[in-house]
Amino acid sequence: MPAIRGWPLFGLVALLAAASDLVTKEIIFAQLGMPGTGPRVVLVPEIFCFETNLNEGALFGMGQGLSFVFAGISVVALVGIVVMVTGAATRENRWLVVAMALIAGGIVGNLYDRLGLPGLTWHAPAERLGEPVYAVRDWLHVTVPGVIDWPIFNLADSWLVIGAVMLVISSLSAQPAGHDSPDDLPVSGPHS
Repeated sequence: MPAIRGWPLFGLVALLAAASDLVTKEIIFAQLGMPGTGPRVVLVPEIFCFETNLNEGALFGMGQGLSFVFAGISVVALVGIVVMVTGAATRENRWLVVAMALIAGGIVGNLYDRLGLPGLTWHAPAERLGEPVYAVRDWLHVTVPGVIDWPIFNLADSWLVIGAVMLVISSLSAQPAGHDSPDDLPVSGPHS
């Protein structure tokens, strides 16, 4: 059986990435509630726990309150990824297809939240009580005591980072333009 390539691979990985993010968010928020209303689930004391959080910004909480700006940027990025995958050279490279699909799945997972599709409403502060939530649901919290308290994140964020790292690795291992690979060089016979 031939390996899955191109659009089927892209669609499968993007779907699994987005679905895993959205399903885990639903489960965690159903169990732990909105931030500050339920317990934390400690898996490794002082290092790793499940804790709900809402992020109206982007990476590391920057740009709080700009959810719709980041939603617009997400849509543009998603369109750009689809355009890139339409290229035959990209679709033939499984590594690139998986990287793009992970990024696309991460974008979709967080975009769903930014658009307020989970239907959440604010429970606090009082001036926002009952307003729709246009924020990304986060729930993974990693700390290293005395070293770092990493911002709370979700699976979509993980897929985005993994996809981006894969793209960096791909770009570092790519042949510079205009250089032939050893396999492309002509073979010459013995000189007399």
